[in-house]
Amino acid sequence: MSILYIFLGVYLLAMLFVSLYSFAQAHLLYHFLIFRRKKRIDPFLDIDNLPYVTVQLPIFNEKYVVKRLIKSCAQFNYPKDKLQIQLLDDSTDETAAIIQQELSQYPDINFQYLHRSDRKGFKAGALREGMEKATGEYIAVFDADFLPDPDFIIKTIGHFEDPKVGMVQSRWTHLNENYSVLTRLQAFALDAHFMVEQIGRNQQQAFINFNGTGGIWRKTCILDAGNWEDDTLTEDLDLSYRAQQKGWKFVYRPDISSPAELPPVMSAIKSQQFRWTKGGAECAVKHLRNVLTNPFPIKVKIHATAHLLNALIFIAVFLVSISSIPIWLGFQMEWIPWTYFKYAGGFLFSFVIIAFVYFVANLSLLDFSWKGIWRFVWELPLFLSVSMGLALHNGQAVWEGITGKKSPFIRTPKYNLSDSGRIWTQNSYNQFKVPATTYIEAILALVFSLIVLASIHYGTYQMVVFHLMLALGYGLVSWYSFKSYRKAKV
Repeated sequence: MSILYIFLGVYLLAMLFVSLYSFAQAHLLYHFLIFRRKKRIDPFLDIDNLPYVTVQLPIFNEKYVVKRLIKSCAQFNYPKDKLQIQLLDDSTDETAAIIQQELSQYPDINFQYLHRSDRKGFKAGALREGMEKATGEYIAVFDADFLPDPDFIIKTIGHFEDPKVGMVQSRWTHLNENYSVLTRLQAFALDAHFMVEQIGRNQQQAFINFNGTGGIWRKTCILDAGNWEDDTLTEDLDLSYRAQQKGWKFVYRPDISSPAELPPVMSAIKSQQFRWTKGGAECAVKHLRNVLTNPFPIKVKIHATAHLLNALIFIAVFLVSISSIPIWLGFQMEWIPWTYFKYAGGFLFSFVIIAFVYFVANLSLLDFSWKGIWRFVWELPLFLSVSMGLALHNGQAVWEGITGKKSPFIRTPKYNLSDSGRIWTQNSYNQFKVPATTYIEAILALVFSLIVLASIHYGTYQMVVFHLMLALGYGLVSWYSFKSYRKAKV
């Protein structure tokens, strides 16, 4: 009997963390709505005295998208004599030959091809070595799957007239968000980050992060902060916190879009999610104490804490889902009074707050249209369910990040897809070995499905919606995982 109350305690503590996180999200939403009422003022730009700029393009085995990247960067609307474009290539496949051939098409553009046979430091190492040969005062970074706005540099460079500005970040948009249900759900999540979270933090001058691509840095800011380091899987978040702790200001421009490709298969999504969540946990271990002990404003400390610890939400959701099983059984057998559930159920309001944040963020991109409302009516619960279904996978990543277990930087494979383009069938970068966690996800989907059926049978509906979402989430994640890991026939 006492073990049931232990599970109840775990459930309540995990839900308390979710509640605190939801309050921070609600505060960001408040500042996002304030920002929407403001009129944006573009920075002054002295068109006759433009500075030298280096664009860095880190590349590793990107044979499907590298031609598209080079063609896009060749169209930058910036004086050619003040622009250097570095291709930082660590490829081990035919990507290198493709790059060399494609660069021959642009003899009048200052492309600099740098190939490394040793991937020391992975992306951070490539950027750091590229810095040694960078001639620009400012460094823009774009990943291989991006299509930069031709006016990106012109639109951002004026902000550096303020000597305290160290980085300007643009908003990611999506080349293939309507390609499939999976790409739509990823767009749903990313749009909330780039609208509510980035705007909400920047609006109140809290710390924001460079998103690894689609941004431009002052070179002296990078060097002053200690240059790129490779001791975490999120070198972008790491450098962002080091720079802002040294007093550099960051600017976020949601009106400047940087289109990119979303991974269309669950194996690639999981690879990306693992790197982001584990790297975030590593950065929390590295920076949170300094943020809390140094004399930053309280709002900066609160939102930096929520920002650095946000990946813990997956551990919290996983603990809630697992502990809900014996708790449900305890209620069914009347070992736990149902009055306890009423108090515990109050925490579910936290999920309502988080859902509302995502809803408003995405709806704002459609000018709060009725069409958007009806679309998000089905997307929102599906997104929440799949997010819950990723709790085991991402929770493992967070735990490894907290405990200091090291793992290599795994790139997210890209396929050169768009909303209306070729159908993906086979890719040489796919992983075909099914991880053990995928089998556990399938088992959890079955367990929660049986609990839902039992709840309906006995007429106890108090937790049925929550368990139904867990069954759906773990079911979809495991099914799409098995589908993507299975080797396709050419």
